[in-house]
Amino acid sequence: MPQRARRPTAEPSREHSPEPRRVERREDERLLIPARMLNEFVYCPRLAYLEWVQKEWESSSDTVEGRHVHRRVDARSGTLPEPDDDVEDLKIARSVELSSQELDLVAKIDLVEIENGEVRPVDYKRGKRPHVPRQAYDPERVQLCAQGLLLEEHGYVCHEGILYFAGSRERVRVKFDEELRTLTLDSLKKLRRVVDMEHLPPPLEDSPKCPRCSLVGICLPDETNLLRLDAQAVRPISVKHTRALPVYVQSFRGKVAKEGQRLAITKDDGDTTYARLAEISQLVVMGNVYVTTPTLHELMRRNIPITWQSHGGWFLGHTVGTGHANVELRTAQYRGSFDESVCLKLARGWVQAKIRNSRTLLRRNRRSKDESDDVLVDLKRLADRAGRTRDLSTLLGIEGAAAARYFGEFNGLLRNSRDENLFDMNKRNRRPPTDPVNALLSFGYAMLTRTFVTVLSATGFDPYRGFYHQPRFGRPALALDMMEPFRPLIVDSAVITAINNGEIRPTDFVRSPIGVALTDTGRKRFIGTLERRLGHEVTHPIFGYRVEYRRLLEIQCRLLGRYLTGEIPKYPDFVTR
Repeated sequence: MPQRARRPTAEPSREHSPEPRRVERREDERLLIPARMLNEFVYCPRLAYLEWVQKEWESSSDTVEGRHVHRRVDARSGTLPEPDDDVEDLKIARSVELSSQELDLVAKIDLVEIENGEVRPVDYKRGKRPHVPRQAYDPERVQLCAQGLLLEEHGYVCHEGILYFAGSRERVRVKFDEELRTLTLDSLKKLRRVVDMEHLPPPLEDSPKCPRCSLVGICLPDETNLLRLDAQAVRPISVKHTRALPVYVQSFRGKVAKEGQRLAITKDDGDTTYARLAEISQLVVMGNVYVTTPTLHELMRRNIPITWQSHGGWFLGHTVGTGHANVELRTAQYRGSFDESVCLKLARGWVQAKIRNSRTLLRRNRRSKDESDDVLVDLKRLADRAGRTRDLSTLLGIEGAAAARYFGEFNGLLRNSRDENLFDMNKRNRRPPTDPVNALLSFGYAMLTRTFVTVLSATGFDPYRGFYHQPRFGRPALALDMMEPFRPLIVDSAVITAINNGEIRPTDFVRSPIGVALTDTGRKRFIGTLERRLGHEVTHPIFGYRVEYRRLLEIQCRLLGRYLTGEIPKYPDFVTR
């Protein structure tokens, strides 16, 4: 069993719910509020905070279409004249950037029209004009008014603005009356107050705004409200199918280069395989593979991580761009990792969920279906003990006892071991594994560790600072923590499937006096089995919707963040039915 930190005995002392606090900053540290964020704040305060403060972003069809609409105005092609200049003819200035310390505001105005000594900001919108009394919603009107206030602050005469709706090709005039100005200034003050408090606003409750929001899978509004307020049913609005998949390259002396919008992967024999960049979630490089600098730059620009592994599958590290900018989440992670009660609470849940999921896997795959079977009874008892233990040292012993009991029965789940003894496993061993089954398990756990490191990094965590596994140089402790409940459900299940379906054969292993390892061909086939398992859909026991394991890992990481920041009272471990 892996060694964990042996922290002193600790009683759970309090609920982990840090209070909001106001942060005082010097004037030179205060970032001015972008007018676009003011729009988001009026629409949804939580959305504005996620995007601006926590730097979360997810593209959707709406955001891509919006960028397409702005492709012309975003190109600088005009200069705004000085307020005192005499301008007789209609003039246009594009992409005008203005800021004001007095207003605490900054904006990039799509287009400014100058006519008869007055200026009008023009803001482009992707959709059609809404059929409402004011012909536009408050978020768009407030954003436009903020641009008008900036123009006035810089000495221009500005009494109205224009909203141009590209979908219906209509221009809507918006008068900057006293009511709209008051709403805009009040919204600015409220947004600044929320930002200075450094506390994520609560999600909207059962709002029709959520399903079309690009950040719904990050925000998790219904899931958070269910766990926070014991709300009713969860809408499956955060569940999405993963179209982009990992690309594995394990050719000795292979090469990965960028060619247009795809990657050209040259193998040992000179053959070239192509993969579209839009369909790649990550690049997994195994062994001595050369990745060109233009490829590295493009993958970092697209936030596509590169995972580096040894030829035998040992996880070495991963390459990302600038990394996730959510400092608040990492601060909460570090704070919680030094809190003994938080560490114990999380560790108990992970170990208990692991034992229960191991018991479920045995129950599903053993010949005997008797619930009173000794091993099932023992695992249930150990899972209950894990949930009640009061120190990590005892928990470590319970986990070791459960693993010994579980893997003692694992051999009976393999069809080939019963028939011809082609695969035989007496107990769990590693570094190096001494039999084919343990070689598959070790390789699979290394791949699952790599997957969790990538997901944790993408969601803003530090994968190397954990709560149960002992922090050690180069050891992704949090990834090892998070993967505990998923070891039997993903890796162990994939091993059983690969052996029982004949996808892996005895000839797929290399044996030596010190251990057993997979061949290139066997590794390739087993990776395919693992990826199919990650794409398998399962019903979430708490939220009720069906979700791929690959997406489920991300949801669990985000829920851990919600717990550590005090938004939900308890981290919900995943236990399959």
